[in-house]
Amino acid sequence: MSALVRMRLTGFVRTGRALAPLLTALVVFGVIYGGGRAQAGEAYGFSAAVMFPVLAWQTQILLNVEPDVQRQLSIVAAGGRGRELAAGLIAALVPALALIGMALAVPWLIGGITGPEEPGDASLASGVTAGVWAHLLLAPPALLLGALASRAVVGNAARGLAVLAGGTVLAFVLGTKGSPVPWLVPPLLPTARATVNGLDAPALGVQTAVAFAWTLAALAGYAALRRRNT
Repeated sequence: MSALVRMRLTGFVRTGRALAPLLTALVVFGVIYGGGRAQAGEAYGFSAAVMFPVLAWQTQILLNVEPDVQRQLSIVAAGGRGRELAAGLIAALVPALALIGMALAVPWLIGGITGPEEPGDASLASGVTAGVWAHLLLAPPALLLGALASRAVVGNAARGLAVLAGGTVLAFVLGTKGSPVPWLVPPLLPTARATVNGLDAPALGVQTAVAFAWTLAALAGYAALRRRNT
């Protein structure tokens, strides 16, 4: 399985497909921090939500690099469909963590983060901790949305784009305040709101539970659709 992970990562990088999400992430960082400095919790919470579609798109690109016939061979070589699915998601996790690392580091390089300015503001450590938590809890749902939009599930690029765009739009729309069904989608906006005042462990704990439940449901759906389409 480790060989399959390396093969997919190598194909993703050597074909140049890694550049598109990387450049998109850099543009996103420029937009977020181009207007001036913000406190860590607020900035990182917003960054985690906006990076969600980038991570999902990157996952879709990585999983689509492998030709369909080669994917069938990979199932046999890996020792079963479950191991092949796991290898794909592990391979997608590696560049996702790299982008998350950039999302956490770039603001410091361009002066986008500021410490507390008023007596009631959260500490810098609290904001950074909340921001790291926010990025990590939204990464698994992003990877699963990208997997659900991959060619192995939907069959072609047009349907994949529809799943990717539709899932992202719904996540933002149903995550607004007052939404009757926020638990149907990954908690993008609720997570961003939970980090505004720094580390709010109870609020972030709730969003982590929602993200975990959504990830498990999406993983089950992904596995079922792959079984049906393979």
